[in-house]
Amino acid sequence: MADKDLQKNNEEYNAKSIQVLEGLEPVRKRPGMYIGGTSVDGLHHLIWEVVNNSIDEAMAGRCDSIIIKLLPDNVIEIEDNGAGIPVDKHPQTKKSALETVLTVLHAGGKFGGNGYKISGGLHGVGVSVVNALSIYLRAEVKRDGKVYMMEFERGKPKTKEPVVIGKAKNTGTKIVFQADPQIFPEINYSWERVLGYLRQQSYLTKGISVKIYDTREADKERAYGFLFDGGLVSYIKFLNRGKEIKNEMPFYAYKQQEDTLVEIAMQYTDSYKEHVFSFANNIATPEGGMHEAGFRTALTRVINAYAKKTGILKEKDDNFTSEDFQEGLTAVISVKLRNPQFEGQTKAKLGNSEIRGIVSSATAEALAEYLEAHPNNAKAIISKIALSSKARLAARAAKDAVIRKGALEGMTLPGKLADCSSRDASQSEIYIVEGDSAGGSAKQGRNRRFQAILPLRGKLVNVEKTTLDKIVKSDTLKPIIIALGAGIGDSLDISKLRYHKVIIMADADVDGAHIRTLLLTLFYRYFEPLIRNGHIYIAQPPLYRLQKGKDIHYAYTDQDKERIIEEIKQKMDANKKEKDSSITVETDEDGEIKESIAGINIQRYKGLGEMNPNQLWETTMDPATRLMLRVTIEDAEEADKMFDILMGSEVEPRRRFIQTHAKSVKNLDI
Repeated sequence: MADKDLQKNNEEYNAKSIQVLEGLEPVRKRPGMYIGGTSVDGLHHLIWEVVNNSIDEAMAGRCDSIIIKLLPDNVIEIEDNGAGIPVDKHPQTKKSALETVLTVLHAGGKFGGNGYKISGGLHGVGVSVVNALSIYLRAEVKRDGKVYMMEFERGKPKTKEPVVIGKAKNTGTKIVFQADPQIFPEINYSWERVLGYLRQQSYLTKGISVKIYDTREADKERAYGFLFDGGLVSYIKFLNRGKEIKNEMPFYAYKQQEDTLVEIAMQYTDSYKEHVFSFANNIATPEGGMHEAGFRTALTRVINAYAKKTGILKEKDDNFTSEDFQEGLTAVISVKLRNPQFEGQTKAKLGNSEIRGIVSSATAEALAEYLEAHPNNAKAIISKIALSSKARLAARAAKDAVIRKGALEGMTLPGKLADCSSRDASQSEIYIVEGDSAGGSAKQGRNRRFQAILPLRGKLVNVEKTTLDKIVKSDTLKPIIIALGAGIGDSLDISKLRYHKVIIMADADVDGAHIRTLLLTLFYRYFEPLIRNGHIYIAQPPLYRLQKGKDIHYAYTDQDKERIIEEIKQKMDANKKEKDSSITVETDEDGEIKESIAGINIQRYKGLGEMNPNQLWETTMDPATRLMLRVTIEDAEEADKMFDILMGSEVEPRRRFIQTHAKSVKNLDI
């Protein structure tokens, strides 16, 4: 059961606990205001809203089981064994509390009522929004020995009161809904995304059983379950799976102070990046806040004191700075409190000032005991921090040299860079191009007003396996850092970015894919805000050039090629021209394979360097015709893990990944 000693609520939970703030009418007109949009993100938010209600029941000590089912026709069913939504008449609306909760925006037991001491529901907008955006919703409540049921269509009740449909020996709530296709253009739930969210919630609410079933396709049924008695310690081990661990025993702190609970787990790895995840009432706070600040303050103070006490740091030595503690740090900070104050519309930062001192105190007390009780683990942690400190000093000198010579100070840009004439960053873009040949074509074919070209020369450094001081000294990566003009790592200032589109342009083969991966690793590890703000793109050069007479077409995939061929053949048939569909293959002087299908000449591009400037402009660089992929981070945790597997120093996880996916590889260059 989840933290019963803190959260068990013996107060009366009935219709009087439900407080009404405002109506539901605007939801269907402006769904984006309530769930962030009508894309697949907003679609999944419907599940999160209902699940969060069940999690709140668990945090209140009234629920230890949640079952989620993905059913045929995109129907979602979520059931818990909590107290059940009240069904008696609400004193303000004069309707049943169940109908009020499901039809009035911000109606619930979390707005100053006595239903919940702490809850995560305030992060969202309640199950009423799920009801408003569903073509159909059914609520079943087990309460007072009966099973009550009420149905709705696009937020409107089909009956005046909940209907009793049976007897019940226990309590709980079941919500069944079907998202409205009038609202959501694409209704396709991701099994992986649902699993990821539920796994995280299960770690944060230890002792709760979460089961997920997918029966959407009869021949592909699957099920999964979570139950973590270890809570955040289990979460830390999950986050660090496959990494080289420094302190084998994770640090763990748990403190209850009146209506506030603090839970922290921490472990160091050999990574060069930190992974700190903070939550308030199970709501992710990616921008941190007072709870995270309290943790960092205590971490710095206690470890410095321990290092001085044990002689690891001499009296004459400077203390480790907060920056030294970041490399390799994996931490999860979870606080549960009444009336959380989230900053900004996205509620990504916790603003409660009082929580800083509580977290700092809890961390300091538990960490001092941990270091004394586990000296070997303490030594491993401090060795990692000391190594980071040395690297920081070396990196600062190298980085300062890069910045001094770079665009931030108005000095010379890299000699390889063909800059654009525009100084409006929002209108400017830079192509990071593989090879001198493609770089030359790109420089000739570009629009000089807003397009800059930076050719890559030399071997790219794998930033996953090296330190920042070596990165900023790299002959290949240093020009990128200078050209972007925004600094790197902790000194990154996105407001100084010189180009709002940073485009990776490499060949469509294995070597090109490797270069893209190396550059994406650089951007993910040291320029992550650029990805999160939508500044990083991948160019999509065509694979084929098809010509029939004077008509020229470009195909970006094999499917594109087949479609274009079919369209040309149909046009020829309509004009009663050649109908011969035979295929001949010939080889040009460079050994390049060309095909001729029904008189259609087909050229397969082996690389960007084969295109002349006009072709490169027309197919890959002209904003009116080009195709580009914007790089996003939909699941930072999974993205981080994949970078560790593919680019990290540990060989075994990469070997397992290759073995697992070997049979599904397509288009492998040999």
